[in-house]
Amino acid sequence: MDVARLKRVLSKSSRSTLVHGVLILVSISCVFPLVWMFVSALKTQETIFSNMSLIPASPHWENFALAWTKGKFGIFFFNSLFYTFCTVVGVLLISSLAAYASSRLPFPGRKILFMLLLATMMIPVPGAFIALYVLLVKLNLVNTRLGYILPQINGQLALGVFLLKTFFDKLPRELEDAARVDGCNKLQVYYHVALPLAKPAIAVLAIFTTLAVWNEYLLAMLVLSDRNLMPLQRGLMVFQGAHITQYPLLMAGMTISVIPIVVIYIIMQRHIISGITAGALKM
Repeated sequence: MDVARLKRVLSKSSRSTLVHGVLILVSISCVFPLVWMFVSALKTQETIFSNMSLIPASPHWENFALAWTKGKFGIFFFNSLFYTFCTVVGVLLISSLAAYASSRLPFPGRKILFMLLLATMMIPVPGAFIALYVLLVKLNLVNTRLGYILPQINGQLALGVFLLKTFFDKLPRELEDAARVDGCNKLQVYYHVALPLAKPAIAVLAIFTTLAVWNEYLLAMLVLSDRNLMPLQRGLMVFQGAHITQYPLLMAGMTISVIPIVVIYIIMQRHIISGITAGALKM
């Protein structure tokens, strides 16, 4: 009996070791490109391809200052912060209202509208660029901040409504009935009851939207031509010319653009896990 139990323990330990080994290898494969990017930012144009060391003998920290000043990254950084903030606020406000209405307010065609909204998730973003550009031209929104923010809000609404509606559908109606007894109207029930209970889903949606907007590039290429309006990802192209690319400065700029997202993810990872787990349980 003891021998059989020992074999089961050893077998379980071996599987656990194998799983952890695979996860460690996957983690290394994900982190290594970031490390290589940071190390490359500390090299020169001459040594970036000849020196394969992960620890440069003479690191050039001034590349980050040059990327910030020469590439005008201060403007790009502010633009990305502004676009991200406006888009996240717009997505959270509109999607939460739409999801609550779809979940709690009976009206004709509610299910059809919800399915049509979900169907837009199957359309790839570049597939709508022609129609989007024609619309922006007619509205005189090309090369404007509003013309860049509105399409991004629209692009994230389907995911937001789907995610939040899942939470609102499972909320106990007794809580809303109690709020109405206390004198709350529908908008007050939404604000004081539904939103606080949906905080895990709201946190997940805010983080996903932040990642999508901060890393967006194609729409910025389509809509924006003024350098003073460009976000970080579009601004990185200033280091790439027709005949030469300033790779150390490009890597320094990429490192600057990655740091905020990495910090946000590290700080908010607990909310991401709890929100996804809660959504899975509610579904």
